[in-house]
This record gives sequence, C-alpha cells and structure tokens, in this order.
Amino acid sequence: MTASSMSGQLQGPPSADTIARVVAAAGWAPSVHNTQPWWFAAEGNALSLHADPSRQLLVADPSGREMLISCGAALFTARLALRSLGLIPQTEVLPERSDPLLVARLRWPERADPAEYELRLSGQVLQRRTHRGGFGPSPLPPGLLPVLHIGAHRDGARLHVLADDASRFLLAGTVQAAEHTLRLDSLRVRELAGWVSAPGSGRADGVPPTSYPARPTRTFPDFPGRDFARGLGWGLPPTSADAGARHVGAACLLSTAGDSPADWVAAGQALQRILLTSAGCGVAAALHTQPLELSWARELIRTELCGGSYPQLVLRLGTVIQVEASVRRPPGSILCHGDGGSDD
Repeated sequence: MTASSMSGQLQGPPSADTIARVVAAAGWAPSVHNTQPWWFAAEGNALSLHADPSRQLLVADPSGREMLISCGAALFTARLALRSLGLIPQTEVLPERSDPLLVARLRWPERADPAEYELRLSGQVLQRRTHRGGFGPSPLPPGLLPVLHIGAHRDGARLHVLADDASRFLLAGTVQAAEHTLRLDSLRVRELAGWVSAPGSGRADGVPPTSYPARPTRTFPDFPGRDFARGLGWGLPPTSADAGARHVGAACLLSTAGDSPADWVAAGQALQRILLTSAGCGVAAALHTQPLELSWARELIRTELCGGSYPQLVLRLGTVIQVEASVRRPPGSILCHGDGGSDD
C-alpha cells in the first residue's frame, strides 16, 4: 500500500455513488453458469454481501460450495473496487453464525491511494472473460505462475500447477469421466439447460451463446467443456484462430486446507485474483467444475493431485484471442438498502 496525501480517516456515511460503483464492479465477478448468486445491502456505514439461495444449483451444488466460491469472487471484486477509489476495506467474512447466507460485511473507515497493481487489477474487471476451449501455442509470460501462487496463498488458498504429463493426463481423464457421467444425469442436464439462454435472448444472467463455441475444440489431453449448445447449433462460430487453439495451457488446481464455507469464500477470492492478474498479462482462463461436483472424482483429485488439500476449482491458463461476450444483471437489481428495497 502506498503512502499518500490521501491517507486519513473518513467522516460521515459512505456516499451513494461509492456504493453504486462498488456493487456495479462486484456484479462482474465470475460465477458458475453465470448464476450471479449474490445480492448486496447498504446498511448505515457498511455494505453486506449475501448469497442468494434462489440462484443456487440445487442438483449440482447442494452444499452451496460453488455458490460461496462465486460470492467469494464477488467479495474480492468489491474490495478491489474500494481500493481503486482510494478506500481501505475492512472485511468480516461470514460474520454471523445465525445467518450463513451473510457472506461478508465491508466497511471502509480510512483512505489511502491505491497501489499500481490494484489499479491494474481493477482495470481488468470488465475485460475478463471465461474461455471455453483450447489455447494457442504461445507460452505464459515468464514469472506469471509464481505471482499467481503467491496471490492464492495471500487469500488463503493454494495454486497447484501440474508440471508433469502423468498428472495432466490423470486430471484430464477425471474431467472426461465426470463430464460423461453428468451428461447421463437427467436432473443435472435439466438444471444446466435452465441457465442457458437462446440466441437473441434479453436475459441478463446465465450462459449466452456469445460465451461458448458452437463446436468444442479438443485439446491433448482433452479437457471437455460443458455441453451448453445441446445439439441446437448455438454458440460462437469457429474462426481462423480456432484452428491453432488446441493446446491445454497450464493445467492447475486451486485448493484449500479445509473444506468449510469460509474456505469456499477464500477460494473464490483467490480465483478472482488469479483471473484478473492473468488477464492483465494477456492470459485467459478456462474453468472446469465437473469433477468437483462428484464426490468420487473430487476425492481422487484431492488424494492424487492436491496432497490431501481440498480441490475447489480446476483451471487452465493460456493465450488465445478472446471473442466471448457475457451478460450481467443491472447493479440496481442486486443492491438493497436497509429497508429491504432495491434501487429498481
């Protein structure tokens, strides 16, 4: 944190503009199937982040693990937005046992100029997109992976980079088996279809056809993605760049020492830091949650690839020309005030 003439105590309650800007930025955090399972409440001199159980994947995510990871990513983005405004966030994670859906409470009683890296990360919030496919042959920027490892540790998680072929093939095979298993589960297929929007839809959540390829690209070893199109021909048409985008990239696992709700929130914060840091270096990320939704597959990854820590996300990092476009709900629809009313 840089010292500056801006340093000092704040007087009075937070401004409506500050709250609006923080919530608008946080709404662009990543979430599984773009469910955006969160809402915020402005309460006096604090801003609280809540998980929205109406947006939980009850079949795929009955424990709410993925929901809280998504909320953790929104929390990191909100903290980052405060820093970009020169404010120092004070964060309480899961502050009330009686309310497990209250993910965090944020206050910002002091101010100081943001560091340069905080501004760089903040600049990527609206630019970052999840990639679904292979990568080009260009290597990652030198030194990026150590920086990501340090950042994950700072947020209470660990980034494992699978450097040997045996580990990569084992992980790829587990993703393949999990994806095959999930496609045979009619309840999961129906739930996934409920979060996929048709071309031309005005929907502000879920997975639009502008965010995934119409024809999946196979990598070697293959890390299959979700079947969003379901044979309907939806998705982005192939481009000339797709022909060379067949590399796996750097196969990684994000894990935590424990497997409690607090660990899930920590994993989400670490994930968003990884995604934004990577995006600032021209690196995209592909995420795979399929094997972590099956207990046997998750346990296999935990024991064989994570050294006993709990895997929370499978991700691949690489270089590619991104054309994906996502959607988000308007900030007013996810912000409530102390009286329970939204801005809409």
